[in-house]
Amino acid sequence: MTAEKQSMAPEKQNMAPAKKNEHIEPFAIRDCILVAIATGKRAETLKDLRDNLLECPAACLYYHFWGGLLHTRFEEAEYNNDFASWAWHALHDRVLGERLAVLDPTAFEGLEELRRELVDVIEQRLDEHEYLLWAPPDQQFQFVQSQTFVFDTGRSVARPEELLTVIPQLSAGSIFFHFIEARQRSPVGTSDFQVWLTRFGPQYKSLRQALGDIDPYFSSLPELRRRITAAFEVCLGEGSHAG
Repeated sequence: MTAEKQSMAPEKQNMAPAKKNEHIEPFAIRDCILVAIATGKRAETLKDLRDNLLECPAACLYYHFWGGLLHTRFEEAEYNNDFASWAWHALHDRVLGERLAVLDPTAFEGLEELRRELVDVIEQRLDEHEYLLWAPPDQQFQFVQSQTFVFDTGRSVARPEELLTVIPQLSAGSIFFHFIEARQRSPVGTSDFQVWLTRFGPQYKSLRQALGDIDPYFSSLPELRRRITAAFEVCLGEGSHAG
């Protein structure tokens, strides 16, 4: 198994549909891990958090919103992102925690737009507070950035129907890479499955749409895998793929 180092800002993929009779490359199945890299930046107060958010690398936002999906957890996370969790557990500000928790990164054009919304929410809360909340020294927010390392599994499929049997067996890292991380590489923010299906033309339009309707943010990776599998089962089991 070979490893490919993935940059923090991957290049966009080409989604041009295949011409008639053009050979379509097989779908190569990858796996990945998300490596945490300390930035040395930390926040003790909500103002510190705001100030660091204005300057931290976009890879920090990616890690603190998505990184938790690849972490081993022994209990259900109360909040989906690290900022919301810190606001509640360290600052004991439930109002801010709930406001940050509803932010869905898939609803934004990119990480910079997400950054602006984060800062706006925090600045609004700062205006509402008469005094500054402090986190205990051992609960300061540690800014961490991510780097994705990609692994070639050596597996590939030639037809969309083959994915129906393969997807239920994919690792959490493969689901993350092809359905979540892929959105950073696609020019229109779609999964690798949708990009590849586009090469086959309109006959898999309903499947592409079903996959596009899945919001990956509020699901665990096992649940996301089940939802992707269900979309394939429904659309490929209809007996017709016409779109």
